[in-house]
Amino acid sequence: MHISGLKTVLLLGSAALISLPQAAAAQTVPGTTTPASPPAAADTPEQQSAEIPANEPGGLTDIVVTATKRGQAQNVQDVPFAVTAFGSDQLDDQHVRSIAGLSYDIPNVQLTELGTSPGYANFSIRGLGINSSIPSIDPTVGTFIDGIYLGIGGGVVLDTFDLAGVEVLRGPQGLLFGRNVTGGAVVIRSTVPSNVLHVDFKAALSTGLEKNISGVISGPLIKDKLQVKLGVYYDKDNGWFTNLYNNNHNFGKGETIIIRPALRFTPTETIEMIARYEHGHQFGDGARPTNFGLFGRDTFKISVNEEGLSRNNWNMASLETNFDVGLGNGKITNIAGYRNFQGDLITDIDSQPVTNYHFYTRTEQNQFSNELRYAGTFGAIDVTTGLYYFGQEINYLEKRLLAGGALTIAGGGVQNQHSYGAFASFDVHVNDQITLNVGGRYSKEDKKVRIANIVAGGCNFDARTCNYTFFSKKDWNGFTPRLGVQYKPTGNTQLYAFWAKGFRSGGYNLRSINTAVPPGPFDQETQNSFEIGLKQEFGRIARVNLAGFYNKIDNVQREIVTPVAGVGALQVVANAANVTIKGVDAEVVFMPARGLTITGQLGYTDGNYDKIFADLNNDQVINAKDYALVLPRLSKWTYGGSIAYSLPVGTGTVDARAGANYRSLAYYNELNNGILPAATMVDGNLSYSKGPYKFSVFGTNLLNQVTYGISGPLPFIPGGTFSALNKGRVVGAEFQYKF
Repeated sequence: MHISGLKTVLLLGSAALISLPQAAAAQTVPGTTTPASPPAAADTPEQQSAEIPANEPGGLTDIVVTATKRGQAQNVQDVPFAVTAFGSDQLDDQHVRSIAGLSYDIPNVQLTELGTSPGYANFSIRGLGINSSIPSIDPTVGTFIDGIYLGIGGGVVLDTFDLAGVEVLRGPQGLLFGRNVTGGAVVIRSTVPSNVLHVDFKAALSTGLEKNISGVISGPLIKDKLQVKLGVYYDKDNGWFTNLYNNNHNFGKGETIIIRPALRFTPTETIEMIARYEHGHQFGDGARPTNFGLFGRDTFKISVNEEGLSRNNWNMASLETNFDVGLGNGKITNIAGYRNFQGDLITDIDSQPVTNYHFYTRTEQNQFSNELRYAGTFGAIDVTTGLYYFGQEINYLEKRLLAGGALTIAGGGVQNQHSYGAFASFDVHVNDQITLNVGGRYSKEDKKVRIANIVAGGCNFDARTCNYTFFSKKDWNGFTPRLGVQYKPTGNTQLYAFWAKGFRSGGYNLRSINTAVPPGPFDQETQNSFEIGLKQEFGRIARVNLAGFYNKIDNVQREIVTPVAGVGALQVVANAANVTIKGVDAEVVFMPARGLTITGQLGYTDGNYDKIFADLNNDQVINAKDYALVLPRLSKWTYGGSIAYSLPVGTGTVDARAGANYRSLAYYNELNNGILPAATMVDGNLSYSKGPYKFSVFGTNLLNQVTYGISGPLPFIPGGTFSALNKGRVVGAEFQYKF
C-alpha cells in the first residue's frame, strides 16, 4: 500500500478509536503525592514537563519522564535505564536554542550537527554514532518529536523553542522505539495547549548581533473542552565569523522562522485529541569551513571564495489520540504524523579561496508514521504493547564543481522504504522489591532504490533529472528482545540490570561515486547490550545515578572516505567489522543548603575492533594497523558540572548559574586522520525575576574553544582539511515575560 493510502486508513482509525467503550481512570504521577488532573482540566501526565531539581524548602523535586510509553509520566528514579531529562525552566536557564546546546552536559553523549550541512544531526551516544550527511544512512540515535520519529538528520539541529522537556535515553531502546536506536534516543516534547491562559514571550540579543524573539500564547476556546496554542519564533543572526577572502565580517549569517499552532480537544474526561502543526523556514550561508593546511588547528580563521547557501523548509503535522479504557484500567494512544523536508545546500568543501571542490545538494523527504499502543495493568503485571508503521521517500541530488570550475560531476538517487513493527513489554512485580522486565519487538523493513553514480552526466542537477543505472530492492527483519530485573530494597534505592538486542537498518548509499563498488545493499548491524545500574536518593538532599554498559555490535556499518584529486572524495559504505564498546556513566545532584544546587556528570567509554572485514585505512591489506584504529566519534572521557544559587532579593529573585563540562578528543573518521578536538565548555547565567518578568545575561563557550562537527582530510594541499566551525564565545541578554 502506498503512503498516501496508509495515511487515510490510519488517520480514520485514530478517530474511530473514540467510539470504543471507556471508563474514567484518574492517574497518579509516580513519585508524587498528588493525582494528575483529568485531561479536561490540565495537561495529562503523558505531556507534563520533566521537572528539574528545584530550590524548594523540601529539597530536590522529582524528575519525571514519558519515554516508557506507559501513558503517564514516571519518576526517572523508577525507570530501569539511564536517562537524563531537562525541563522547560532548565532549558530556559541554559538558553538552549537547539538540541546541540545540550551536547556537553550529558555523560557519553554528543548532540552535534555535522557541519557540512547546517542543521544536519550526527548524534552519538556511548560511542555509537555516524559521520555522514547522506540521507539514506540511518542514524544510531533516534530523534522523536512529540512521538514522531524523524527519518533523516536534516533539519534536526535547527533552532527550537516552546519545549516542555527533552529526554536523552542512553543505551539501546529498540523494544519501545524500534530500529536505529542502538545508541539511544532523544525525545523532544513541545508544550500542550493549556486550560488556562498562558503567555511566554522572550526577546534576546547576543554576539554577532543575533536577534531572537519568540512568543507562545495558549488557553481555552471552550472551557474544559477545547484549548488552543500558537507559537511563533524568529531568529536573525548577522554572522559570528569573518571571511578573510573578502573581509566579510558577517559570515555565517542566517534567518529562521517557525510557526507552531496546536489544538487540544477533550470532549469527555476520558478522551483527549491533540492536533499539532509546524512550519519552519531557515535561510543563510553555508558551512563555516576552516582549512588546517592554511591556518592550523586552533583558529576561527576562514578564507573561502564560495560562502555557500543553506535553505531548509519543513512542514510537520500530527494527530495524537488518548483515551482511557476499563480494560486493565488502561490507556490507548494513537499517534499519526507526517513530515516533509526540503534542503538546499552549497558548501565550499575545499575551504580555500579557489574552486577545487564546491559542493551542491538538494534533499527532499516525505514521511508518514503511525503508532497504536495500549498500556494497562493486570494485577501484578504492567503491559505496554503496540503496532507501528513508518514510510518515507528520499530524493537526493548532488553536484560537485571541481578543477577550478572546469569539471562538473553529479548524481544521486531515490529511496522508498516501509517499516512495520509489533511490540509488547511486561513488567512483572514479583513482590514490593523485585520486578522482572520482559519484552520483545519484531520489525520488518523494505527499501527500494534507483541510483545514478556521481559522474559527468550522471544527473542534471539544475533540471532535477538523472540517468539512473542502479536499481535494487531488499528487505530485512529483526527481533529485539529485552530481559531485565529491578530490585528496590528501599524507597530511595533501585538496582537494575538488563540484556537487550537491537539493530540498525541495512540500506544503500545514495552518494555513489566509486563506480567499481555497487552502492549496496549493505546489511543491517546487530547489537547485544548489557547494562547494570544504581539509582540512589539521600532524602531530598542528594541523588546519584550510576550505570555500567557492555555492547557487542556485529556487522558495523562504516563509511570509508578516501580523498581523491579530481573527484574530491570517494565514499563507500560497508559492513566493516565487529566491535565491542564498554564504559560507565554517572550523574549526581546535591542540594547542601536551601537555594544552592550542585550537579556533576562523568562518562567513560572504551571501544575496540574485534574482527575487521573491510580495509579501514585503505592500505590494501587488513592487518594490525587496522585493528589499532580508534572507533570514530568515540570520546573516551566526558565530565563536568554546574553550580546554581537562588537568592530572594526584595520582592524578586536573583538566580546565578555557572557550568563547566569537558569532552576528550575523538576521531572523526575511520582512518583516524580527522580529529574532533578536546574542549571544555564553560557557560553562565545571571538573572533577576519579579512576578512575570525576568531579565538575564548569559554566556556560552566562555573560554572561546575551537570546535567543529566534521574534520575531513582534503587532497589539494598538504595537511588540508574541511573542518566546519562552531561558534566560539557568545554573550547576550534576554528579557522574558511569562504567566
